[in-house]
Amino acid sequence: MDRRAFLVFGLAVPAGFALAVEARSATLYKNPQCDCCEDYAQYLRQHGYTVQVTATHDLDAIKARHGVPEALSGCHTTLVGGYVVEGHVPLPVIERLLKERPAIRGISLPGMPAGSPGMTGRKQEQFKIYEISTRPSAKSTVYAVD
Repeated sequence: MDRRAFLVFGLAVPAGFALAVEARSATLYKNPQCDCCEDYAQYLRQHGYTVQVTATHDLDAIKARHGVPEALSGCHTTLVGGYVVEGHVPLPVIERLLKERPAIRGISLPGMPAGSPGMTGRKQEQFKIYEISTRPSAKSTVYAVD
């Protein structure tokens, strides 16, 4: 390996490694009394994420700060890889988001659907995960169906 290739390789590996580490770290904001949010954090941990859980009574303010429309509000708000992930979004959809890196604010599985990660019960139907647009007035569009 010549000197130039060594320098390029040497600079590229740490940058790529830093991105991978950032993408595997998450901060989850939740209501202090909510147990299913803890279950969701554990779900992410079981799949290799480092999750910092922050209990707060100001969850609405956090959702507003990160541009989550009320119609797309979920049980908790998670920040991961530069995106907001609202509610009990299944991991394959998060992984797709982090791989594709679309020009959106994030994604949401509104409400608390039974059978979603961290929730009890059986899944009744396919989950519709919506885009959270960077434009506050944008119409909600489906990002994925799981």
